[in-house]
Amino acid sequence: MRISLRFLVPLALALGAIAYSVVPLVDQLTLKWFVRDLDIRTKLIASAAQEPLVELLTDNSRDRLRLQRVQAFLNRMLQDERIFAIGFCNDAGTLVYTTFTFPPDIGCRASDAAPEESGHIVKRRGGALYVATAPVVVEEKRLGEMVIVHDMSFIELRSADTKRYIVWLFAAIGAVIALITVVIAELSWRGWTAGIKALIRGQSLALSPQPNAPELRPIARDLEAMVRDLEGERRMRDESQISWTPAALRKILREDLKGEEILIASNREPYVHVRRNERVEVQRPASGLVTALEPVMRACSGTWIAHGSGNADRENVDAHDHLMVPPEKPVYRIRRVWLSREEDAGYYFGFSNEGLWPLCHMAHTRPVFRASDWEYYRAVNRKFADAIRQESRTEDPIILVQDYHFALLPRMIRERLPHATIITFWHIPWPNPEAFGICPWREQILDGLLGSSILGFHTQFHCNNFFDTVDRYLEARVNRETSTISYGGDPTEVRRYPISLEWPPSPLASQKPVAECREQIRLENGLGPAVRIGIGVDRLDYTKGILERFAAIERLLEIDARWIGHFAFIEIAAPSRSSIEEYQSLDARVRTAAQRVNDRFGTPDCKPIILKIEHHDADEVYTHYRAADVCFVSSLHDGMNLVAKEYVAARDDERGALILSQFAGAAGELPEALIVNPYDTEQCATALRVALDMPPVEQRERMRSMRSLIQEFNVYRWAGRMLLDAARMRHRRRLASGARRTSKVIDLRRA
Repeated sequence: MRISLRFLVPLALALGAIAYSVVPLVDQLTLKWFVRDLDIRTKLIASAAQEPLVELLTDNSRDRLRLQRVQAFLNRMLQDERIFAIGFCNDAGTLVYTTFTFPPDIGCRASDAAPEESGHIVKRRGGALYVATAPVVVEEKRLGEMVIVHDMSFIELRSADTKRYIVWLFAAIGAVIALITVVIAELSWRGWTAGIKALIRGQSLALSPQPNAPELRPIARDLEAMVRDLEGERRMRDESQISWTPAALRKILREDLKGEEILIASNREPYVHVRRNERVEVQRPASGLVTALEPVMRACSGTWIAHGSGNADRENVDAHDHLMVPPEKPVYRIRRVWLSREEDAGYYFGFSNEGLWPLCHMAHTRPVFRASDWEYYRAVNRKFADAIRQESRTEDPIILVQDYHFALLPRMIRERLPHATIITFWHIPWPNPEAFGICPWREQILDGLLGSSILGFHTQFHCNNFFDTVDRYLEARVNRETSTISYGGDPTEVRRYPISLEWPPSPLASQKPVAECREQIRLENGLGPAVRIGIGVDRLDYTKGILERFAAIERLLEIDARWIGHFAFIEIAAPSRSSIEEYQSLDARVRTAAQRVNDRFGTPDCKPIILKIEHHDADEVYTHYRAADVCFVSSLHDGMNLVAKEYVAARDDERGALILSQFAGAAGELPEALIVNPYDTEQCATALRVALDMPPVEQRERMRSMRSLIQEFNVYRWAGRMLLDAARMRHRRRLASGARRTSKVIDLRRA
């Protein structure tokens, strides 16, 4: 009965509140209906009395006799019980004739007042009266107006009856609902109590065993959905309230993850030691992955496990292949993994970059798959799995596996560290199932990735492609509603995590004002003060659309000759994978294309394309960003492309224009950029002209909006969302483990 009261008391209060709210509304509606009826009655009465009243008013009888006749006529009209009094006002606004019941406090309207559409209510002690007027006209001459006073007591009586009916109606509805609630609750409660308690005690509903009672299964599913919704809402609310900074990441590790161990595995290392003659230089690779992850590791103080690729890397590690970085202020550790030339050639240049890279980017370059490359790929993935096992100080670390070089690594880690939380982020696009089906080892790659606890992509489109691919090639349970895939163990959550930059970017702190940066770049390249500057920053890769970009510049100069000698585009192309034949060919084609455009449109003072195929550090790149009037990102296919975001982040003057390929993931986040199809040369040339002619006000509006987005959705938010999801997953699994132990105890007691 106590449980029933918990239903009945709120129900009674709710129905009472509704009735309390409805009664005044119904009262107002009823009054409006009756007032409208009274206005209609007024017009009918005035119409019926018009002719005899006019005859009496225009009678030539003596005044006394006319007064008696008019008053007698008006008194006869009072036989209608709902008419309280009638009067007549002359054209001067004076009350001339009245019935004996006419209230003294009701007078005539002003003689020049406009005709009334409806009357008005007069409140009195004896009851309300409704006063309406109707003009009396003969031969278009206004003699005056009738004042008809209606008794509203019948309306008040009916309104009281209506209120009483509504109260009784809601009381009856409440009684019926209460009866049904009590009956159902009493009949069902005994059978449900044990199951619901066990279900809630399981806490992690999605991972707990389903209740044995069939009638409880729909409830279990509903509770699971409710918990998922609440968790999603809580996560979004928490994220919206967090100011995403390094301190916020450390807080997540301290509070949500209780300072647990963080490991990152990637092919590329954040700092490379390169020997040049007798001097060793420390370089930061031109990599979007490094740009995004390095600030995260500074905040988390974990261990970064990477391939030691620099020719002086071995000379700068300790006996355990460790190195503390950054050099200027060490806060985290690198563990370098050494690969032989054969391993590097087969795993990295072979399977990763001649196979998976063109397969996933679909940039019309044929992927090449060799069995020997695949064997090296597997061997290197195993080598990294062993290194991660060695570096892990606990049995359940959080491991962030980065990119397509390590598709097999999550499953291998799972075999060595079954309790680890593995977050794999795929930094490049994921193709559709038909394209991915080209790979001879597609099932093994999918199996490897599904060893992850969480698998992240830049866009929802890539997540959907992955779901479709698993559906096509594996016997797995794909649940798109919860974004999970169950295959050979715990489910893998597939999530969208659009990567971004640290905010504010650290290279920006050492930059000069924009005007000085522009002057410096002009001096370095021999450009005059009137020359406008464009910038492109890429690795020398066929997916970046560099040739398409040069074609657009050439077309711009063909259709708009005013930019010849007044526009120079600086292309910074970091050398990449130069041992691969396709990249060697691209290098030659890029140089040839630049030379052709310069030969056609170059002037003694200005070359249209200034090609720099060399490494530039972050400070140099940011100086170019700040100097450029326009940045052109023409990727043929890109997971995200951080160059677009870097250019926006560098422009604290809120000037400049961004041209962005529709095939880069960043296009979905930066709609204020000039979005183009890089294959459409005419469209790209037009976008260049629009960007160069864009008014400062429009530049500022677009840039301000993009900067605001990058500031809010920065790299700390990207990493923080993954770590929060990892914390949630770890918490649920621990509770589920506790629930399973509790279930075993219950079964033993029953036995």
